[in-house]
Amino acid sequence: MNVWGGLGFLCILAIIYGLRACARANYTDWGHTWLNYLDGLNRLLCQKYHRLRYTALSLPKTGAAIVVANHVSGLDPFLLVAATRRPLRFLIAKEIYDIKFVNFLFRALGCIPVDRTGRPENALRAAMRALQMGEVIALFPQGGIVTPSELPHKLKRGSLWLAHQTQTPVYPVYISGVKGVGEVVQGIIQRSDARLVTYPCCNYNMEAESLEELQRILEGLVVTEPPNLP
Repeated sequence: MNVWGGLGFLCILAIIYGLRACARANYTDWGHTWLNYLDGLNRLLCQKYHRLRYTALSLPKTGAAIVVANHVSGLDPFLLVAATRRPLRFLIAKEIYDIKFVNFLFRALGCIPVDRTGRPENALRAAMRALQMGEVIALFPQGGIVTPSELPHKLKRGSLWLAHQTQTPVYPVYISGVKGVGEVVQGIIQRSDARLVTYPCCNYNMEAESLEELQRILEGLVVTEPPNLP
């Protein structure tokens, strides 16, 4: 066997072992084998590279749920997916959803585009239909990436509207420890000591008190018992 043949054999072995590692790390059935491999790869990257530690996000095994979190970087959706065992359907900005080389992935993952300059209510209706079908919706009520220097930041009411209209519980998550704060690509590339703290689900309504309580949680102002992070 020549040098190139040996390198090719090693590459094949690396791919096989890599796929096996991704399969072992996969905990969520996304409905497609290749997505399940990506799920495993994402969990490995978040846990090994970004050193993710989190408290359990106790989503129901079936039925609708809404996951909300603060938004500090482009890494945040990957962290949320790595910390759950059910597929999450994210509401994302339409201009991101329409990027050609990743649009196919967003479609496969069931992401819902939000046209922030046109008719954002269409996205809420699509999310409401998904909840009525028993799916899990994930969104960032801050409306975009918000750095600590930009706090306090008023939340958008979409998550509470969805919760009220469909009588769906809301599961708040607070993200911290991300190094590439304020950046999309850099947030993914730069190694972090990511932490997710989850809070008990709540049945929020459209009252101002609910919005203020959720805002305090997503700004890290609600003190909880020290989490037993794995």
